[in-house]
Amino acid sequence: MRLLSVNVGRPKSVPYSNHPEGITGIDKRPVDGPVRVAAPGPKGTAGSGLAGDAVCNLRHHGGNDQAVYAVAREDLDDWERELGRALPNGAFGENLTTTGLDVSGARIGERWRIGSEVVLEVTSGRIPCATFQGHMGEKGWVKRFTEKAATGAYLRVIVPGEIRAGDTVKIVHVPEHDVTARMDFQGNTTDRSLLPRLLAAGEALHPATLAAARKYVAERGA
Repeated sequence: MRLLSVNVGRPKSVPYSNHPEGITGIDKRPVDGPVRVAAPGPKGTAGSGLAGDAVCNLRHHGGNDQAVYAVAREDLDDWERELGRALPNGAFGENLTTTGLDVSGARIGERWRIGSEVVLEVTSGRIPCATFQGHMGEKGWVKRFTEKAATGAYLRVIVPGEIRAGDTVKIVHVPEHDVTARMDFQGNTTDRSLLPRLLAAGEALHPATLAAARKYVAERGA
C-alpha cells in the first residue's frame, strides 16, 4: 500500500462553482517533493490540511474533519473503463491517490501511517456536489457517483508531518465496528435507515453525521 501521488489545487474561476466569486480548488494536480500535512482548524474558517492546497467553499469543505481526501487508484481505473476516458491522479479532486488500499471500505476511525510520521484517521465518505459534476463534465454525475458508492474517504490529521509520492501507507489501527466510509456515505444519502448503525463508530464519525444519527434515533428509534 502506497501513495501514488499527492495532489493540490489552486483557486480557479469556473462557470459551475457555487462559490460567490465563482472559484473552486477542485482541480488538483500531482506535485513533486514533500508536502506538509497538519490539522487546518475548525470547519467554516479553515481549509485543507495540505500546505499549498486551496479549499474555496469553507461552508461545505475543509476543516479538521475533512482535512484530507483520499481516493484509490483502483476506483479511478474502474471509472476510466466505465466512462471511456483517462482519469489522471487528482481527477476527483482528491489530495491522495493510493494503490493497494480499499479506501471506500476503510472503517471510520481507521488510522493510516503515511511515510515515517504522518498519521491520518478516516472520518467519512465524500458526498458529491454540483461543483464535482461540473468538474467531471459528465451528465448525471452526482447520481452515478452516488449509486456506485465508491466514495473515497475524508481524513483528519492525528500526527502532522510531511508526505510525498511513493510513501508507504500502513494501517496502524482498525476499529472493532464495521462502519465503513461507504456505509457512512450511504447512511447520509441513499439509505437513512443505516444511521443508527453508524453510531457504533462513536466520536470518530464526522460531527455532522454523529448529530444526524443521534437525531434519527431520538425521533425514530434504533
